[in-house]
Amino acid sequence: MRRLILDTDWWTDCDDAMAVRILCNAHRKRECEIAGININACMEYSVASLDVFTRDSGVFVPLGVDHSATLFAGSPPYQKHLAACGKVVLRENADVPDSADFYRKLLAGAAFRELEILSIGFTQDLAGLLKREEDLTLVREKVRHLWIMAGKWDEDGGKEYNFCKNALTRESGELLCRFWPTPITFLGWEAGHSVISGGHLPEGDLLRQVMEDHGSPHGRSSWDPMLVLLALAGDPEKAGYKCVYGQAQLNGADGANHFLHRADGPHRFVVKLHPDEFYAEEIDKHLPRLP
Repeated sequence: MRRLILDTDWWTDCDDAMAVRILCNAHRKRECEIAGININACMEYSVASLDVFTRDSGVFVPLGVDHSATLFAGSPPYQKHLAACGKVVLRENADVPDSADFYRKLLAGAAFRELEILSIGFTQDLAGLLKREEDLTLVREKVRHLWIMAGKWDEDGGKEYNFCKNALTRESGELLCRFWPTPITFLGWEAGHSVISGGHLPEGDLLRQVMEDHGSPHGRSSWDPMLVLLALAGDPEKAGYKCVYGQAQLNGADGANHFLHRADGPHRFVVKLHPDEFYAEEIDKHLPRLP
């Protein structure tokens, strides 16, 4: 069974929650195992809200958080509301390990090339693994693939939020593109922006509450759930995409991305092969909480 680590900002947007729900459902159906979830944007209710949401989705997931990542301003109502729902087991961010230690523990305990990482947020914690030789060795030995929602690949010099939010994300994105040692599959901003999903959830579902709290009761752009479904498929063609191969680059000064096309390149970005409705229907089918 494939073992996956999710790296999410779990921040002000609701597409992260859609992605987490899909992943929890896949875990419960034994289509994958969630080895852990790392939160790369730290706010007051980050850990408590994600803990409530994953447990409500029927999964106990080890969590980590970047305790230093407090520069991402925002106070999303859905986090506070989730933290107030049900029994809170993890009440404080301090109840879980810092991201660096969290990753070291997960990677050290994994078998050879066992893990895949799904990134749907900011990249500083992944880039941090490249700065110590011991951590980089663990990534080389234990990680098979990186699936990441980042970049805007339909134009040279495109700029996308996860890479461009601030100096930290721009610099870490550049480092990631240059030195990450495994193959990388990118799903860019252009793929998910016009795909609207999440607007057909039943009453009483906490994910519906998240969508309403975000102001998206009728659905939201689907970047993160598309990335998770792409990764779960494992084969972009089976998920409805074609791949463009080469080498991704990011300018750490201004956040502009570039792509050097090369058939044998270590990176690829995906291009949709179907109308937006195809992807939205597939997401909506996987969103409701399993009984």
